[in-house]
Amino acid sequence: MKHHSDLLSALDAVLEPARFKDYGPNGLQVEGRRPIRKLVSGVTASLALIEAAVAQDADAILVHHGLFWRGHDGRVTGWLRQRLALLLANDIHLYAYHLPLDAHERWGNNAQLGLRLGLVAQERFGDQQLGWLGQAPEGGFADAPALAAHVRSVLGREVVWVAGKPGPLQRIAWCTGGAQGYFESAIAAGADAFITGEISEPQAHYARECGVAYIACGHHASERYGVQAVARQVASQLGLVHTFIDIDNPA
Repeated sequence: MKHHSDLLSALDAVLEPARFKDYGPNGLQVEGRRPIRKLVSGVTASLALIEAAVAQDADAILVHHGLFWRGHDGRVTGWLRQRLALLLANDIHLYAYHLPLDAHERWGNNAQLGLRLGLVAQERFGDQQLGWLGQAPEGGFADAPALAAHVRSVLGREVVWVAGKPGPLQRIAWCTGGAQGYFESAIAAGADAFITGEISEPQAHYARECGVAYIACGHHASERYGVQAVARQVASQLGLVHTFIDIDNPA
């Protein structure tokens, strides 16, 4: 068993949160009282994930999306009260890492998504260098429908896609989650296609006008892999039991 500070130190050493200007606090967000034997990981600190962790007698939870964000008014009511009450009643520690978990060069969300899609990263782009740009698998993709079909097959969910110019796609950019704002940077970096979790109204026009394909594969679906990779690595290092729990989300 480990003290909560041991897990915090191990996670901070891997993810280096001080390097990032983020939207909320990274690290230990809720302190429990248990020694840590079992770690559960998941994408978001939802009530459903906390309930599942309680059912598995977990001592700590690691998530990508925590409970507290910049601009939150600080009142503990409604959904926040429910989640906090369940964590505190069961003395469970909650750890959350946002941008550091996106960015890690081996176990982060972008690295893990690229690995599954067969993309070879070559450079970074965009704010805080969170966007990734690299080569498609050997032979590339024949066109945007072929890339969309590949992403759909790998992630097991429908995607939203907008074709750019006709023809093969070789240079693929990607950034998991709600990174639609990185599309213009991906275009400027010379991408043939951009993959992220979400799409907003302007991106469809940029894709058509700039000739760069756009694939939105789901915020949750694109960020399922980093948190479990980091948790698995740190749990192995500390001798903890680890379980990943996927709470389905259509977004």
